[in-house]
Amino acid sequence: MNSKTLTSRHPSRLSQQLKTVGIIFIVITAIEIINLLTGRMLNHFGNIPRYIPGLVGVLTGPFLHGSVSHYLSNIIPLCVLSFLMLQYGNKRFFGVTFFCIVLTGLLVWLFGRSASHIGASSVIYSYFGFLLLAGFLSRKFKLIIISLLVAFFYGGLIFGVLPARTFVSWEGHLFGFISGLIAARLWAKNVH
Repeated sequence: MNSKTLTSRHPSRLSQQLKTVGIIFIVITAIEIINLLTGRMLNHFGNIPRYIPGLVGVLTGPFLHGSVSHYLSNIIPLCVLSFLMLQYGNKRFFGVTFFCIVLTGLLVWLFGRSASHIGASSVIYSYFGFLLLAGFLSRKFKLIIISLLVAFFYGGLIFGVLPARTFVSWEGHLFGFISGLIAARLWAKNVH
């Protein structure tokens, strides 16, 4: 088998990672466009604490945004941190993402203020927490560098876990961050 055949059957890891990030970008953007065109009707599927029908928002809330500026403030960090998360492998990326969305959503549903909690920032904070801790736990040089870069460039996010503004789901930020730290403790050590 020649190298051209191998390359066409097995795309590079980087191109797969970029494709995954591209799909995330397209899905979140498509949902934002639909939500915008329907007058934010999809926001009825937000995470509404202690309201049984609001439980659907545990899974749907992170994909919804309250405004175009809300979407714009989340999409770039989501894509950048998703790419960095993919350095832990696809399986770990999807496993940690699902774990953090569910755990964060349930914690917000149980303990959050009575409001519709929406936005990808809960996922961003999960990735932030995971990436800060996981590199050091893995003891792998490349992943430690990622932890240091995330701390340097995104360290200011830590202030978002404080209840500063009433229209911001600081609970989603706080529980997302905690979920990311828990995920790092559970899955960071066995990275290949």
